[in-house]
Amino acid sequence: MSVFTFDVKEGNPVNKDTILALSEQLGVEEKSDTDINDYVKLLGVFHDSCEEIMKMDDYLPTVDYERFPRENIRFPTEEENRLGAWGWKCTIKDKNPESNNRLLEGSKVCVKDCVAIAGVPMLLGTNFITDYTPTTDATIITRLLIHGAVIEGKSVCENLCHSATSHSAGTGVVHNPLAIGYATGGSSSGTAGIVANEKESVDIGIGADQGGSVRIPSAWSGIYGMKPTFGLIPFTGCASNEATNDSLGIMTSTILSNAKGLQSVAGTDDMDDRGFGVVGKTYYENLLALENPKDLTGIKIGIVKEGFDNPAIEERVKKCCIETIKKFESLGATVEEVSIPLHSKGPLIWTGISKVGGYLTKMGCATGRRGTSLNDLNEKFVSSMHIKERWNEAYPSTKNIYYNGVYAVQNYPTLYGKCQNLSRKLKDDYNTELDKYDILVMPTVPFIARSHCKLEEALTPLDLLGKQVGLSSNTAPFNQTGHPALAMPCGMLPIQEGPLKDKGVSLPVSLQLIGKWYDEDTIYKIAYAFELSYDWKSL
Repeated sequence: MSVFTFDVKEGNPVNKDTILALSEQLGVEEKSDTDINDYVKLLGVFHDSCEEIMKMDDYLPTVDYERFPRENIRFPTEEENRLGAWGWKCTIKDKNPESNNRLLEGSKVCVKDCVAIAGVPMLLGTNFITDYTPTTDATIITRLLIHGAVIEGKSVCENLCHSATSHSAGTGVVHNPLAIGYATGGSSSGTAGIVANEKESVDIGIGADQGGSVRIPSAWSGIYGMKPTFGLIPFTGCASNEATNDSLGIMTSTILSNAKGLQSVAGTDDMDDRGFGVVGKTYYENLLALENPKDLTGIKIGIVKEGFDNPAIEERVKKCCIETIKKFESLGATVEEVSIPLHSKGPLIWTGISKVGGYLTKMGCATGRRGTSLNDLNEKFVSSMHIKERWNEAYPSTKNIYYNGVYAVQNYPTLYGKCQNLSRKLKDDYNTELDKYDILVMPTVPFIARSHCKLEEALTPLDLLGKQVGLSSNTAPFNQTGHPALAMPCGMLPIQEGPLKDKGVSLPVSLQLIGKWYDEDTIYKIAYAFELSYDWKSL
């Protein structure tokens, strides 16, 4: 470590008591007053450098307001937000196109409210932090606009993206458009609700997935949700939960729209280190170029035994998924069962990373990253936990991350590193089978959408979290291994709980397709063949 000066500026507050207090906090003791005085000077120099850095202007990507003006920014009215899915409304489009290469020309898009749009408030689904408006656009926003998309607004995300159901947002519940009173899933709840609602006419939804938050709401709402390969879509300008499992994703009603959306936004932006050097593909054109898109001859599919053996998965969901896999066979694919024992431990590995890393991120302590930091947002997180009124507004999932995180840091300081190592083992185990098969399959979620909690009742933390137990067991592992994974609707099942029980209403079942790193093309090909051959709503 280099030290650039021993000269401490006048008025520097660091003194002997500062070092003694820090020594006590670290549980150490310095051997002499001379050493203590030297460390006072060294810390004083560091303090001065911190002060100088904090006075410097931050450096964020600039926004071309003339080309991409923000228009009609407003909080949605009750009339235009019947499902509770819109967090904020606006209209943004490219007023000065620079080329004819506009794959998304006229496409309407909604964006999860953890993605920065300069000048449009970011609610993050919470009252834990308030009054935050980004001053930069996420990379994905600029790319959507350049390709001709019209951004219609911000879609509700669950409370700080920490809930897999859709009753935790500070703005209220998000209803499933197929069954009012039932969840869309989370945390990209609003995006799923809007895309699945035919009355909205939104072509593409942008979600974020740190444990299943694109795939779970897609599964429960009957749409396609692609979590692409780790880093394929830059995460620049998005609120991070944990850098090694952050992923943006595409949510649509059709496979072609999904491929078109991914093609428009994929590839490195030379800022986000999750995807340095990554190049996207022509996913949409590749699908259109297929000579016989219904033919899966030569495709090999591995059914992951442990993905079906999970006790949380309902038997009727398993049966529906197996029937779908048989239809792949009828289209020419070869199907075999495979065993990946570590898959069942995947949620544990994810937990160690997401809780510890999520805590450190919110405390402003994330390290080992190159990229763009939303420092004004991070400062709100750090300050809010020390304000009683703000802490009382935190959702149980958020509080749980803080409690889990600080406990692990104090009692299991190597847990995070151990889980990162095990993530690599898990990735290698999946890859062993993906060397033999084109994709792996399993149910996306264990059960169909459930009814909302009765929020008018005094609910405990366990009550609020109870309906999502086991929900991400098949999705979270792939956030840590980075494999691309698609939630694909494959059938309907009758509701068996809640206010619509035995009322003749059915909700979607979803099969998850997992592919090799950067091989979204094969996933799309298989899902497209199924989509063209079968009407999943009648299955």
